[in-house]
Amino acid sequence: MTTAAHRSPAWGKLALFVVALVALAAAWRYTPLAEFASRQRILEWARVARTTRWAPFALAAAYIPAAFVMFPRPLLSLLAIVAFGIWVGGATVAAGVLAAALSTYFLGRRLSPDTVRRLAGRKFERLSGVLREHAVIAVFAANMLPAPPFVVQGMMAGAIRMKLWKYTLGTLLSLTPGLLAVLVFGHQITLALEDGSKVSYAAIGGAIVGLAVVIFLASRWLARQP
Repeated sequence: MTTAAHRSPAWGKLALFVVALVALAAAWRYTPLAEFASRQRILEWARVARTTRWAPFALAAAYIPAAFVMFPRPLLSLLAIVAFGIWVGGATVAAGVLAAALSTYFLGRRLSPDTVRRLAGRKFERLSGVLREHAVIAVFAANMLPAPPFVVQGMMAGAIRMKLWKYTLGTLLSLTPGLLAVLVFGHQITLALEDGSKVSYAAIGGAIVGLAVVIFLASRWLARQP
């Protein structure tokens, strides 16, 4: 498979993330959503969420079904940061992503390899070979790409009986770039809700560039694998 073939979907993942943010901003600005989800209401919801002890646990648990229905994970992550702040929100995101990853991994161990192969499609043999040979770095790189989906990647790791600690470490490493970007975006959204003049477009741009570099490097590495 060529480098271009890997690079395209990687950039597509970043583009979809940015487009989703722009679409949400436009919907909030130019549709009736602005009346329903006003700044005051969003800040009030955030205050209620922060005073509800079980709310972070509920949101972290929501990552599991979200992974299987392919609900956009960045939206849950942004919600966590806006609702709970950087520290509790970041921990919620990390716990939720890890819980979803482990759920897909153990499901893959229970399913037959043929079933997982059908779900993964034509990329199963190649990607499973890369996962077997490179383990941690392969999990990291694969999670930077949108195909196969996150849920299928986890099931593939389970199906080939990758060691749990290697899969967990690779998942945690792959979580870091996206989590840092979401922390920046979520914090800037919170600042925008409180006082639009405090928003740092340099921080937003830096987060986008940083995430783009990681995605680019991961896609290049995968493209070089036989």
